[in-house]
Amino acid sequence: MSDLVTAITTGITAFTATNIDDIVILTLLFSQIDKTFRSRHILGGQYLGFAALIVASLPGFFGGLIIPQDWIRLLGLMPIIIGMSSLLKREDDLVEEVEEETEVSCPSRIASFISPQTFNVAAIAFANGSDNISIYVPLFANSELDSLLIILSVFFALVGVWCYAAYKLTYLPAIANFLTENGNTFVPCILVGLGIFIVTENFTWTLLSVVSSYIFSLILGFNTQPSSEEQEKLSI
Repeated sequence: MSDLVTAITTGITAFTATNIDDIVILTLLFSQIDKTFRSRHILGGQYLGFAALIVASLPGFFGGLIIPQDWIRLLGLMPIIIGMSSLLKREDDLVEEVEEETEVSCPSRIASFISPQTFNVAAIAFANGSDNISIYVPLFANSELDSLLIILSVFFALVGVWCYAAYKLTYLPAIANFLTENGNTFVPCILVGLGIFIVTENFTWTLLSVVSSYIFSLILGFNTQPSSEEQEKLSI
């Protein structure tokens, strides 16, 4: 019984210490839910990305390594690409959006879990948690098989808890209002900053990238604002 309690405590402590920043990322992702980006994409992607982290860390249990750390850092390019593409994407025609919404068919659950959105979330989860491997490898290496299975069970259970907590955070008035008003700009900037941090592990570069991305988004938004005549045409 003492081994069971120790393994559960170890799992909770290790997961919380290594994934506390995921709450912020998940909250930002849940705030971006729309007709093409659903909660199931985030949940499936988070589990897929975390499972990949576990697979990359398991060699510590067997006494070896599979993925070089430098290769893992290159995955930081994925949040940068996603963030920049989100900043460049603009909705120009509201009527077109309504028409698309009526034309979109309900995809099957299996198709939704293997959609590009799911893999994008998985890539972000894996890249953001790449540093966890350095902690999970020795943790797994010092665990017996029974303890390892318990720790992994705790880990995967807490992934769901993390997703649920982040989802609920988006409904808090202060957070919800901020994300509603600034989410379309703020989230891509954070993703760019996250990618810079994963690649460089430098806080100064991360801060500069977030500020630069935000300024770029403001300039882009100003240049793409429709003129008064165009606004009148749209209103008609």
